[in-house]
Amino acid sequence: MEDFARSDLAAECGAGTEGEGVRVSRAEAGGCEILRVQIKSEEAAARIRKPQGRYVTVECGNIRMLDEVESERVSCALAVEIREMAERMCGRRVGQGFSVLVAGLGNAEITPDAVGPETVRRLSVTRHLRRFDTALFSTLGLCEIAALTPGVLGQTGLETVELVQGAARSAQPDLVIAVDALAARSTDRLAATVQLSDTGIHPGSGIGNARRALNRETVGVPVMAIGVPTVVDSATLAADLLARAGHTEPDEALRAELENGRSFFVAPKEIDLLVSSVGVLLAAALEKAFTV
Repeated sequence: MEDFARSDLAAECGAGTEGEGVRVSRAEAGGCEILRVQIKSEEAAARIRKPQGRYVTVECGNIRMLDEVESERVSCALAVEIREMAERMCGRRVGQGFSVLVAGLGNAEITPDAVGPETVRRLSVTRHLRRFDTALFSTLGLCEIAALTPGVLGQTGLETVELVQGAARSAQPDLVIAVDALAARSTDRLAATVQLSDTGIHPGSGIGNARRALNRETVGVPVMAIGVPTVVDSATLAADLLARAGHTEPDEALRAELENGRSFFVAPKEIDLLVSSVGVLLAAALEKAFTV
């Protein structure tokens, strides 16, 4: 059933195990389990089906069910990971003069795909204040933060990368952060896991509709990806359930039905509440990460 597994999470694609070309470490912080993975070779990247680079998976439990104290702890743990990755990618410390452009990817009108827009909606942006109200800017204690929600190709007629390229040329940030919804293999990870990576992102890849990549090569500056899974591919879900029941090798008829189900994605019934909670958490983590 492994050939039906579809996931954007490195931790679900075999990257959680130390092996040739893969370095793994684990930690705990803020009540979260943190998995740090570095894919170091082309052979390992091909085996895991993820680009070479660093991946951090933060397992924080159902984000909607976190109370105020727990949310604060989780956002602080996420902020540490974001800041460390940002400094590693940019080769400089986050501080005065550091600037970031946050791109909230996805379709705000489709709830499971609205993680990016929801995060940007709740994010404090400061770039304009640095130029037009320096006194106020200095009291905020934040780096220069700009943000946009580029929408999707069907809404704008433009590839996401084209819009982010234009914004990056104008804002000239040290770092672009692309926030997006992901697809997971396990329903237990929906709105309960946050993945960071320094490899950039292919918008739409989680639902089999990959657009042009957002990465250092296409945008011109380092691109960090932050994602939270909100959907599970229906064929992946069905295959996992069948595997648990002992059907490890599907016959041709069953395989055909599973293949036919690859155009469907399953989201929790409370997805609107989940996405809202995810947006609040990620915005808080980003603001903490880029506090001067």
